Amino acid sequence: MGIKEQAQYVRESLKDYPNVKIVAATKYMTVEQTEELIKCGFKDFGENRTDMFLEKYERLKDYKDINWHFFGVVQSRKIRDIVNKITCLHSLDRLSLAIELNKKLTKPLDCFIQVNISEEANKQGVPANKVKTFVKQLEAYPNIRVVGLMCIAKLTFDEDVLRKSFRKMRDLKEEIEEMNLSYAPCHELSMGMSNDYKIALEYGTTVIRLGRIFLQENKNGLI
Repeated sequence: MGIKEQAQYVRESLKDYPNVKIVAATKYMTVEQTEELIKCGFKDFGENRTDMFLEKYERLKDYKDINWHFFGVVQSRKIRDIVNKITCLHSLDRLSLAIELNKKLTKPLDCFIQVNISEEANKQGVPANKVKTFVKQLEAYPNIRVVGLMCIAKLTFDEDVLRKSFRKMRDLKEEIEEMNLSYAPCHELSMGMSNDYKIALEYGTTVIRLGRIFLQENKNGLI
């Protein structure tokens, strides 16, 4: 099955979740494959690496109605290259990044705080028990708008582990919502990827980041 058929499979799997946004993660895609998804009607695309993002951004800039998201680590020296080209940053995880973003943005940017919900040492993200403190610190930076929380769940087929992580994310999001902060409405959850998005849907994700599923030959949408 090609990209068109896999795109149809994904849409069918989300028929009961009309308000969930699909962001096509293009890390493993060529420019041509990304363009094929655009022609399938997708509007939101995300990249992990600055160089790959800039290449796709330039080569696909004639498509005026698409939005670019950034998922990866943002290096301080490359902030200027990307911040005013993206619609949303999914990987805000430190105060130093917020400071630099605030300086270089020409208008407020929607951001997800990346949470290290699996507590893995090799993963980026704010520890869950420090997220609320981090949110309060962001009040000083008017160009940062915290729309929600993002996580990358542990890569596992153990559904109990995944459910625990997604449940914790949902609960943490609700706690921040209850703080009623104008600069951090935090109504969104960016969680769920090709291998676990169906479980994330059960816990209220509003944004799923799908990439490899579009490149598979398996009609069941499994990696």
